[in-house]
Amino acid sequence: MKTKLYNLAHSRAGDKGDVCNIGLIARKPEFYPLLVKEVTAERVKNLFGEWCRGNVERFELPNLEAMNFLLHGALGGGALASLRLDPQGKTYGYALLRMEIDVPDDLVFEQLV
Repeated sequence: MKTKLYNLAHSRAGDKGDVCNIGLIARKPEFYPLLVKEVTAERVKNLFGEWCRGNVERFELPNLEAMNFLLHGALGGGALASLRLDPQGKTYGYALLRMEIDVPDDLVFEQLV
């Protein structure tokens, strides 16, 4: 079965220059291993496509059941240099939550939408 990440995780996003920072936090501890398996740096890079011109780094934070992604070259030069509608990356976390992942049939979660 497939589901969107927003059924399994929360997100927070911000920026520093031309780097977007996205935190992905599991809604339940049992969701974290699935997030680690399914939400790779490569998949995040593919999701954002041309919006992320640099590398994507993933950092695992198992004690928080969370991951942090750095998207380099993702903000069109940064807040003062970009002509983008959201040059500060605040909506990138919500965009990541739209990613669909495969979940085991026996995983119990409340589908939000």
